[in-house]
Amino acid sequence: QVHLMESGGGSVEPGNSLTLSCVWSGLTDNYNTMGWARQVPGKEREHVAGIYTGSEYTYYSDSAKDRFTISLDKAYRTVYLQMTSLTPEDTGVYFCAAGAWSQFTGWGQGTQVTVSS
Repeated sequence: QVHLMESGGGSVEPGNSLTLSCVWSGLTDNYNTMGWARQVPGKEREHVAGIYTGSEYTYYSDSAKDRFTISLDKAYRTVYLQMTSLTPEDTGVYFCAAGAWSQFTGWGQGTQVTVSS
């Protein structure tokens, strides 16, 4: 069973940057995609970024494109989400996810990101 553990959340002012990390274990060949999603109360969970573990091809939501970067370090079994130019609209709980062909079935517990002045 896949296990995902996020870290790196916190409170920052608008315009600042933050990097989230997620260490995975138990990832089998059934999984080929890692990603990040965020949840805001009252709204659907939004997938903001994904990366295929083989090719390391990346993709982003419109809200994350050009500001967020997802990357992998397979040696450390870690997936990162570098976030820049943060705005209050980026506030939410960020979840690390694992799945196959962008269909996520494994989730971490989440880490809170708050952007406010």
